Amino acid sequence: MTAAVGIDARDDGERRGEMLDLSALWAAIKRHKLWILGPTLVALALSFVAVNIVTPRYTGEARILLESRSSFYTLPGQAGDGAAQFDSEAVQSQVQVIMSRDLAREAIKRIGLVGNSEFDSGAGALSTLRKIAVLVGLGGHPADRSPEERVLEKYFDRLLVYPVGRSRIVSIEFTSRDPALAAKGANIIAETYLEFQEAAKADNARSASAWLSSTIEPLRKRVAEADAKVEAFRSANGLFAGPNNTSLDSQQLSDLSSQLSQARSQQSEAQAKAGLIRDAIKQGRTFEIPDVANNELVRRLIEQRVTLRAQIAAESRSLLPGHPRIKELSAQLADLEGQLRAAAERTVRTLENEAKIAGQRVESFQAALDGQKKNVSSSNDSEVQLRALERESRTLREQLEQYMQRYREAVARDTLNATPADARIVSRAIEPTEPSFPKKVPVVLVATLATFLIALATVVTRELLNGRGEPLPNAPRWVPVGPSGSDEAEPQTPRATPETPRRERVAGLLTHTGRLGQISLDREHPDETLAEIAERTQEPKRGMAPIVLVLDAGGEGATRPVDLAELLAQRCRCVLLDLAGDDDHGEAGFSELLAGEALFSDIIMREQGSRLHRIGPGRAGRQAVFAASDLVDVALDALSETYDWVLVAAASNDESAMLEPLAGRIQGGLVIGGHVGNGHALEAAYRLSELTAAPVSIVLDAEREAERPLPKADEEPVEA
Repeated sequence: MTAAVGIDARDDGERRGEMLDLSALWAAIKRHKLWILGPTLVALALSFVAVNIVTPRYTGEARILLESRSSFYTLPGQAGDGAAQFDSEAVQSQVQVIMSRDLAREAIKRIGLVGNSEFDSGAGALSTLRKIAVLVGLGGHPADRSPEERVLEKYFDRLLVYPVGRSRIVSIEFTSRDPALAAKGANIIAETYLEFQEAAKADNARSASAWLSSTIEPLRKRVAEADAKVEAFRSANGLFAGPNNTSLDSQQLSDLSSQLSQARSQQSEAQAKAGLIRDAIKQGRTFEIPDVANNELVRRLIEQRVTLRAQIAAESRSLLPGHPRIKELSAQLADLEGQLRAAAERTVRTLENEAKIAGQRVESFQAALDGQKKNVSSSNDSEVQLRALERESRTLREQLEQYMQRYREAVARDTLNATPADARIVSRAIEPTEPSFPKKVPVVLVATLATFLIALATVVTRELLNGRGEPLPNAPRWVPVGPSGSDEAEPQTPRATPETPRRERVAGLLTHTGRLGQISLDREHPDETLAEIAERTQEPKRGMAPIVLVLDAGGEGATRPVDLAELLAQRCRCVLLDLAGDDDHGEAGFSELLAGEALFSDIIMREQGSRLHRIGPGRAGRQAVFAASDLVDVALDALSETYDWVLVAAASNDESAMLEPLAGRIQGGLVIGGHVGNGHALEAAYRLSELTAAPVSIVLDAEREAERPLPKADEEPVEA
């Protein structure tokens, strides 16, 4: 025969939530309502009395805005940006400054907390208990500490400083029994913080001015020494500065270059003019040359020539060309023409001489320029060194000027009220009218609600621990099983439920007292009956629950196997495997588990109104169950690891061949007889005792047994 059994992979917490018996919990809550309402009402009364007896405390609140208050007048040349200076870390830092011990000591003095019995433990006489504690060394005497130290602890307990939301506003709360003292304390702490900030900034300015004053004088000497080095090096190397802060050599080189260019221009101009005049003379256009026409001598000669021509023209009217007068005038005219040509030639020669002179000047300037270039080239190295000395001198001078400016600013900030704190009070504390502690209505509501919830949780927890209202136990988990005769399948999950004291009371009495006996089932005293059953049950393997086979041979109205199982379920975790009949309403049962068609969580059902868990035979019937004896044995092992008791119910008229696999696995057998004289029950008990080595007992109803005559004293249970 081949069968397979699957593993239940469901979440245990989800199964428990679905199987929780809420109706049973609600019934338990209603039964124990006095245990819930009683403590709740007591807590209501006590909290109401407490909030009216306790001394109220008042809280004063002052608020400070952190912002940079520096301006051009307090910090010349700089404009502070308050938003950029105070991020979240900076705000938290200022909170810690307000809560510092130095500020606390100063605030304690100004508020006047020393000697105040609310804050000063040394105020007034010591109590008897305090004196005893001081004598035995459990505490110090208040006089051993300074007054401020005695007040510090209470001061910090009553002080609360925190930033308001995501802003740069810091709230300062001070709590006291006196509302006026609460407001005064918050305001004085805020004012003290501002004064501390102003003093800190003044100290910074004072220390900065002191450091600058000690640094400026040596720096001034270094500047003077650097300037002296520059001048000495310039004088030694002839690197005197000219116009535009240039050296003389460079200036001379520039002047010579300019003069050389000018001389070359003059030479070229004179040569060009001389060439033009010669060409004009050759062409007879002497008087068209401006330099010739503008000559004074040439102008006079031209005037004389004009006069002579006029006379010749006048005389030619009456005289012939050969007349002496005409010849005389012609000779004078020719002489004037020669003088004009000579004057033009002189002008040409003058220009040529000027060109020669300009050429000589060009040569002179060129020679001077070449020499000056050599001088400038030789002085470049010296100028490089000079520029390095000048840079050093200039750097020291700029540093000195910066230090002088910072020194003037530091001296200005050192004056009174010149350095305002980077904060200001935006909301001063006023005397509170309502106490901050205790908040009567919230305290009463919280105390009452908390007590109610605790009492309710206690009742619910007690019911769950007792088993009522608790979820199904963890279903056993299996590995697949192959064909019959293959490797034996073992349960993979150990027992999840620890043994309870009641189970120890029932199952801890396991002793072997006989093979066949009689047990009276008394519903009024079920513990005695269960103890008898435990005594008649063999000790199972360690960690395994006892498995008991129950045969139903009772008549109408007699106790059924399910009744016995419910008695056990009231005191421990019990499961009933009901194989007495096939009427299971078509629901999945033990046969589907063995066939691998269902899981334990699918076939374990809870009896209504009981803690008993029940497993039916299933749709295939109990014949299919008895046919798979090897798988039945594995399933019983899994159940015994999970529950405290495993009851297997079968019919008393079942054949021995069917019961034999079960009989070899059980630790005890029970035959439900109902009443004395049930021969069928006695026969079933003998037959069962032949199939198993475990003790077998007949269970009789106590009520029916009392109606029948008691057995004789010499009659004893028959042992097989």
